[in-house]
Amino acid sequence: MTSFGFGRELVERAEGAYLHLRDGRRILDFTGGVGVLNHGHNHPRILDVRQRFAERRRMEVHKTYFSPYVAALGHNLAELLPGDLNMSFLPNSGAEAVEGAVKLAYKYHGGRRHTVLHADISFHGKLLGSGTLTGASRGHFAFPGISGAVPFTYGDLDSVRAAVAAHKGDVYAILIEPFSASTVNWCSEEFLRGLRELCTAEDIVLIFDEIYTGWGKTGSLFYFMRYPGLVPDVVTTSKSFGGGKSSISAYVARQPVFRKAYDNATDALLHSTSTTYYGFGEECATAIEAVNIAVEDDYPGRARRIEEQLAPGLKRIAKEHPDEVARVAGAGALWGVSIGGGPRVLDLAAKIAPGGLARDPRFRAKLVTAAVVNALYQDHDIYSYYALNGDNPLIVGPPLIVEPDEVDRFLDALDAVLGQGITKLLTRFAAQKLSSLW
Repeated sequence: MTSFGFGRELVERAEGAYLHLRDGRRILDFTGGVGVLNHGHNHPRILDVRQRFAERRRMEVHKTYFSPYVAALGHNLAELLPGDLNMSFLPNSGAEAVEGAVKLAYKYHGGRRHTVLHADISFHGKLLGSGTLTGASRGHFAFPGISGAVPFTYGDLDSVRAAVAAHKGDVYAILIEPFSASTVNWCSEEFLRGLRELCTAEDIVLIFDEIYTGWGKTGSLFYFMRYPGLVPDVVTTSKSFGGGKSSISAYVARQPVFRKAYDNATDALLHSTSTTYYGFGEECATAIEAVNIAVEDDYPGRARRIEEQLAPGLKRIAKEHPDEVARVAGAGALWGVSIGGGPRVLDLAAKIAPGGLARDPRFRAKLVTAAVVNALYQDHDIYSYYALNGDNPLIVGPPLIVEPDEVDRFLDALDAVLGQGITKLLTRFAAQKLSSLW
């Protein structure tokens, strides 16, 4: 981040869609907190809940007393999710929720199955276990955490069927992101329903990872819920689940799956109240209010209205700048713009790359996109980022409280930046920033 200058600047305060820097600049934050800030910065209702919790000296955590916050949050999740997804576990991070869901699936089969399938472009976290299941990490770092992790081709049902057949009777879970936020790809309805049928037939636990895409981001409460009757065995959530103020996640399981795994005296505490910060009071109270806001203020509807601006605006920009934009894709308030450039630009990027970075096969694409990120920030006071996976698209993922004129401001700025041409942007970025890497 310091290569962009962001890491050297101090934020005085943050509110709504804006960062207010100590030097007086007001930055439009179009990162959406990388999925955390659906509610924007410091939503007043969430601040009020946390303040009341502290003022009334509510109980934070005590494993032997009943927590009304855990009970209310679990109840609300069960009310909102389809089918019998009604058994919740509430850890701290998305990666922990993923690992809890996979452990649940393993316990469901009593440790008799040893293969877990995941997509080749997946991103599920950076812990040893979740990193093993992150397909995007295989080209960078081999995580040793979970044995039996086998990749399949994202969105390709035949690839999944082949993997299941190759490990007949040994697959305990299939883990999939219905919408891949880090690559801006998504599964078809046919694929997701095919997975459900396959998992039911083979008694495989189907896990949907909606850590980034939950709570309205793509235009439905969870991405999979746009398809009536489609119910996974487990769904994970985090990021905006905490309203931008709370570090909390959840996996929510179908009751028969959860009970088969943990409803016995031996295993009851294996992955529940023995966890130190499970059900932390203020975190749960915050999540309750974050969910209330998402439902009452119709965050899925807000995302759809943002899409009504972003979709035609980004496609228009792609049409007007065919040499700079290779692909535009997305849903709701989560879009990716893949930045391109001719051979001369790529050759220039290769020449200015420091030795270590030059070995990254995606370095040139990353550098070109970084030049766009830099110009948006320096020239237009707009904060954006690019994904580290896939073809490293520029992510357009504003908070769901963003106003129409702010969406227009972003589109106008991106149009103006691309109008400078990639070669000019890249040369400027290299002169300003990359010299600090040597």
